[in-house]
Amino acid sequence: MTSSPTTPGLARFNTSQDSAALAALHEVCASSAWGSKLLAQRPYATVEALFDASDAAMAELSDEDLAEAMAGHPPIGRPKPGDPTSSREQRGMAGASEELKAEMLELNLAYQDRFGHVFLICATGSTGEQMRDAMRTRIGNSPEQEREIVRTELGKINRIRLTRLAEEDQD
Repeated sequence: MTSSPTTPGLARFNTSQDSAALAALHEVCASSAWGSKLLAQRPYATVEALFDASDAAMAELSDEDLAEAMAGHPPIGRPKPGDPTSSREQRGMAGASEELKAEMLELNLAYQDRFGHVFLICATGSTGEQMRDAMRTRIGNSPEQEREIVRTELGKINRIRLTRLAEEDQD
């Protein structure tokens, strides 16, 4: 990851209209509170400064804000149709066996029943089996433990997505 102040995407983000910047942030994280906090701190001198602001905003999110952020993520194994971001991030499930897909569906439903939201994990670079194993482990957590794990996972996802935003050459 770069700390260059001259990345094309970061320069564009820093100088774009508030509405365009907020829309870009919403693509990173569906929490309006998170997006508003990042928007208010523009311009960012470096990508690291953007990451730091993201991490600080994530740490301050209320339970309702976290729920809003999670609502922007599809269940593991079922990326949003036509959404290249969720497809790319869930690539580890693309070649999964039908048995694994069925197990993930069952685990997703059990997880949602227990916690009231989708299972959220930074899936980038993980295999379907790794995601399944994480869900098997995490389903036994308390709601408080799981909320903090979700906060951490969202932070990881946000950094990956912010990196893409900051490095994009064009709209």
